Amino acid sequence: MKKAIYFHLLFLIFSNVVFAQSIDDQISQKKMKKDFEIFKQISKEANSGLYKYRTKQQIDSIYNWGNLQIEKLLTYRDYYNLISTISNFEGSLHNDVSLPKKYAENLKNETYGYFPYPIKWIDDKWLINIDSEQIPLGAEIIELNDTKIEKIISELYKYYSTDGNNLTGKRIGLMTIFSKYYRLHFGLTQNFKINYVNPISKQLETKNVEGVDYKTYIENFRKMHSMSVDQYYYADLKENQKYKYKQLDSITGILTIQTFDMGNETTKEHLKYKQFLDSIFADIKTKGLKNLIVDVRNNGGGTDPNDLITYSYLTNRNFQENIQAWISFNKIPMLKYIDHKVPSFIRPLFIGKFNKEFQQIFPQEKNGKFYQDENSDDHKIRTPNQNAFTGNVYLLTSPRIASAGSLFAAMLAGNENTTTIGEETMGGYYGHNGHTPLEYKLPKSKIIIQFSVVNLEQDVPKKENQKYDRGIIPDYNITQTFSDFLNNTDTQMNFTLELIKKK
Repeated sequence: MKKAIYFHLLFLIFSNVVFAQSIDDQISQKKMKKDFEIFKQISKEANSGLYKYRTKQQIDSIYNWGNLQIEKLLTYRDYYNLISTISNFEGSLHNDVSLPKKYAENLKNETYGYFPYPIKWIDDKWLINIDSEQIPLGAEIIELNDTKIEKIISELYKYYSTDGNNLTGKRIGLMTIFSKYYRLHFGLTQNFKINYVNPISKQLETKNVEGVDYKTYIENFRKMHSMSVDQYYYADLKENQKYKYKQLDSITGILTIQTFDMGNETTKEHLKYKQFLDSIFADIKTKGLKNLIVDVRNNGGGTDPNDLITYSYLTNRNFQENIQAWISFNKIPMLKYIDHKVPSFIRPLFIGKFNKEFQQIFPQEKNGKFYQDENSDDHKIRTPNQNAFTGNVYLLTSPRIASAGSLFAAMLAGNENTTTIGEETMGGYYGHNGHTPLEYKLPKSKIIIQFSVVNLEQDVPKKENQKYDRGIIPDYNITQTFSDFLNNTDTQMNFTLELIKKK
């Protein structure tokens, strides 16, 4: 019996040694170079957003830089970081670089090495966002392991892509999984030397804390101080949490839309949402409200046409989903590397179906680009709803707004009767790459790259304060103060209510 147990344990140990895949393992430069050439080819042939915010010279330059970097790389983590850096440089919030399952699972099972505390960006500082026994809530991080926090953050931006040169959205990503990003860039860390400013004494202090496993970090994240104001962004929303309306007084109401993930025209959830809009806007019109606060600060996107229908109740102009949309191929390129669960021998049947759909949706070829034509539903001229609100609109924005959320917010921000309050969004004002994602798996590393292939120009007016390579810029840039952070005060809503009162 003891011998059987011994051999069983030996098998388990051997299995872990053989099959555990660490991102710190070495990978040959030959494999990296092979993968990198395929990565470049996929991007150039399939990604219509490749030159949206970068010139061809800039893209060629970073690819050349990448080739040179490979000569210096040793580990799988080094290579993953290289691909993440270049994907982030392209500048699309729908870009994503992910580890294969075996590596991702290994990270989850690591028993040490992760920074234990959630953090949050407040008043241009990175603060401890949990009331721990070792470091006080609101402590300003100055250095980690003798490296300035600003330098650390700049290194970690590559893991969270946003549109153009937007940074506010990247801070949201870092707030969510700073600990994992730190591990990906710097490796496993046994101990963290934290230099911080004590929020009470205002003195610089130093504390050494032990690294934790990733699961412990996630548990701490769920206990973060600001969860009461941040929860809807991280929650798996139930149907009754996705939107709501409240009338504040005789002239002002608040419409909150946490997501546009309510299905399409064929779903009951979409029809229920449409009935909700019909009901509240009829009521708003009957009561003659003058002010409407539209809060989409947690809206990371969702499905058409929920964004468009909502806008039809908030505009007095005819509009369309986009002015133009195009893809960079007539047939999906580099099929061999598509990450698809369908067996390879029947894959051509599925791909053929998708190619036919692409060709129907994007039938017009111009200079190697394939455009939608006037028959596209995206170019259908939509009209304002008969109960559309025409009073003062106050749009609340945040860095969490992306995709369909940012398309809606951009269109609403473009209205003359809209005042935009809050922070720059993650998604762009003038356009983005969206709609249809493609996933490719690099053959040697098995790293998965994803991007959306439809290059969209949104139906918005040109405005002096809106920049092409940034998110939606608010008319009033309002962020939480340190005091409001400690009290979990809704600074932006309070500012809006005071602004309405003054007007």
